[in-house]
Amino acid sequence: MKIAVLGAGAWGTAISIVLHARHEVRLWARDAALIEALRADRVNRRYLPGFTLPDSLALDEDLGVVLRGVDLILIAVITNGLREMLQRIRAAGFSAPLVWLCKGFESRQARLPHQVCAEELAPGVPRAVLSGPSFAEEVARGLPAALTLASTDGGFAREAARILHGATLRIYPSEDVVGVEAAGAVKNVMAIAAGVSDGLELGLSARAALITRGLAEMTRLGVALGGRAETFMGLAGAGDLILTCTGDLSRNRRVGLALARGAPLT
Repeated sequence: MKIAVLGAGAWGTAISIVLHARHEVRLWARDAALIEALRADRVNRRYLPGFTLPDSLALDEDLGVVLRGVDLILIAVITNGLREMLQRIRAAGFSAPLVWLCKGFESRQARLPHQVCAEELAPGVPRAVLSGPSFAEEVARGLPAALTLASTDGGFAREAARILHGATLRIYPSEDVVGVEAAGAVKNVMAIAAGVSDGLELGLSARAALITRGLAEMTRLGVALGGRAETFMGLAGAGDLILTCTGDLSRNRRVGLALARGAPLT
């Protein structure tokens, strides 16, 4: 299976490292200087230092070269970069099935990723979201993780999950795209709040209460947006929320800790 990973940040690099053992993987970045450094060092010192890129992992800044003949596209850019990435794929004439790995709302129009995809992709292009409790550093190390892959096309969800599923990266299919995306977006807010709570030394009981009540609020919002309540009890909901609120590798939790120390939110 030929897979293109678009975005050489920490998550894109980590999933490329994991998938290369079972598939032909091509990693793309818009920054030619970054690609050149990756080729020279075989280490992503900017975003994921300490991990050697396999020799079989192809690297290129030419989108057309990376996408040519691929069976599946993984988009690992930030949510605010998703629309432009989809436009570039479409302009280049490619329409392979795709999965996006970003979380959150598009800031300009408060769109969830699937809404952006609906506006930018042809209706027949198979698509899905991959989300759940995962730190890029742990995934790159080969530590076990489990994620949810959701598509309104149940057949594509199962097929894409089968392709990405491996010994240490377990993928479970779902058809609740809205619930998975809403959970992935809102849990980041709760993680900042949990960091503030810990930074103010309010105690473990306060943090547990915050996470529990936060999950209830996430669920209500997700259901109001069209998601399913049970999704928020699974990997994409409770799993990702707990990890992001308590894990030391969580960027959003670290933001909360910094805010508690009086650092400005820049």
